[in-house]
Amino acid sequence: MKSLYNDSSFRLIIFANISSSIGSGITMIAIPWMLVTSTNGNAVFGYVTICMTIISFIVTPFIGNLIDKMSRKKLLLVSEIICFVLLLFFSIIGFMGLHYEVWHYMFIYMIGSLYYTIFYPTMFALNQEIFNKDQYRSLNGTMEVQGQLSSVIAGGLASILLSIWDLQYILLLDALTYGAAIYFYLKLPYTQISLRKVSKISKSKGTEGLMYMLKRPSMFIFVFFSIMPFIGVMITNYLFPVYLSDVLKSSGSLYGTQSMIYGMGAIMAGIIVPIIARKFGDEKTIIYCMITYTIAISLIVWVNIPFYLSLMFFIAIGNSGARVARNSFLMDQIPNEIIGRIDSLFRSLGLFFRIVLLAIFTGMVSTGQIIYCFIILSGLLIIASIFVFFSWKKGFELKKQDVKIVVG
Repeated sequence: MKSLYNDSSFRLIIFANISSSIGSGITMIAIPWMLVTSTNGNAVFGYVTICMTIISFIVTPFIGNLIDKMSRKKLLLVSEIICFVLLLFFSIIGFMGLHYEVWHYMFIYMIGSLYYTIFYPTMFALNQEIFNKDQYRSLNGTMEVQGQLSSVIAGGLASILLSIWDLQYILLLDALTYGAAIYFYLKLPYTQISLRKVSKISKSKGTEGLMYMLKRPSMFIFVFFSIMPFIGVMITNYLFPVYLSDVLKSSGSLYGTQSMIYGMGAIMAGIIVPIIARKFGDEKTIIYCMITYTIAISLIVWVNIPFYLSLMFFIAIGNSGARVARNSFLMDQIPNEIIGRIDSLFRSLGLFFRIVLLAIFTGMVSTGQIIYCFIILSGLLIIASIFVFFSWKKGFELKKQDVKIVVG
């Protein structure tokens, strides 16, 4: 633990992530709220979310291959630079006195969504590559704390800035945070550890990730259904703003407060889950966290605003805790030279289900049936929890050396 915090690479990564996460977090709170509160905003935001999910579904396997082929540091730098330039451009539009239209909001939301699509799997692979195996649990817990602490700050700032700042100032702040992240990544010492394997990987047909998991069916089922809380969070990123606006009749500041409370719960998960996982193991920890998330999301529409906000804390613990334990599990079991494609496999499957659910839920929300969306989501989470439990109960072979990676 001590050696991790004394590592200069770790500190540079943390500083870079905090910088970009705060700015992008504020923007990704502000833009959905502006879309939802615009004319026909509920439907527009739903269709935009569906489109971005489809785009992410298409590009995720490509990103997974890139992660395994090229420098992870370079990939992060390129994404930060592109976001910096584009958000600075949209900020200048506002400072020139031009009025922001709905299509501006849509494009800015697209920038943020694509950034997240590239950033998270790349950072996941980079961390596995440059840190030691015995540091994974502490590393993933700390990264969760960092990410969610940034979300807490972003939520708190958003609840204030949405009422006192015009959008161009928020976008300028976001651009500056990307600029700071670029500086820290440039200073990050990095040597591509798996460089000796790149030539072998570059000849692949991109199916190694699938083949690797098909030879471990119980592990495949366990990991696949354990991502359901994350899918739920992505779906509720659409449902919650609509629910707050249309059902609870709340303001944008409450949406920022919700994000802040969620971040506090996720920070708690990042602190306690590595401790729990060391005692009970990553697999049992994932199950406990899934049950926590499922119970909280199942109660969300039956409570008033104070209890609603309280449940956000447990929703965060369930989702973030499952993610911390699952990331440690995958880092420990999957070879680094194929981690990008394994990660992209599960992300692609998750994105497919998000597309289906968003398409269904957008139609239901447009006819005023948002309560039933949460009921369906609750049922799916109960089913997923059952699959995770029984796949763990059945047990699966975790030794990588027993199965050869097929490289075609």
